[in-house]
Amino acid sequence: MSKVPLTVKGAEKLRAELEELKTVVRPRIIASIATARAHGDLKENAEYHAAREQQSFAEGRIGEIEGKLSNAQVIDVTKLDANGKVVFGATVEIEDVDLEKRVVYQIVGEDEASIKDGRISIGSPIARALIGKEVGDVVTVKAPAGNVEYEILSVEYI
Repeated sequence: MSKVPLTVKGAEKLRAELEELKTVVRPRIIASIATARAHGDLKENAEYHAAREQQSFAEGRIGEIEGKLSNAQVIDVTKLDANGKVVFGATVEIEDVDLEKRVVYQIVGEDEASIKDGRISIGSPIARALIGKEVGDVVTVKAPAGNVEYEILSVEYI
């Protein structure tokens, strides 16, 4: 299986969620199951079935996070020698050439992407167009509504 790129912050966030699930959520669910079992007949015990469903969800998420972390290639953008080029993890300010609208995006892995937080996936059309370019370059992004041109205004590695 190929390695999946992940920023340092993204890896820390996943590790924190994994720790929370293993040390807080899992024991709480086990206690809920034990309490529900004490109430007797399990066939018609809604509390027991709800706790088992929560357990299934939590264990699934634990497995998912462990899988992601085991296949992750954690990239610390602050240690890269990118020479002003747009690379994975870089924060880029771009301006739509026609609309003169500026936006700032950080290029991250698919699991970290959140457009409302200004983080776009490395696989997105905008990120693919920006990778390898530098300040002053104009890139063309193929969008559903047609081609959009963006000028790169700044590149930061934070």
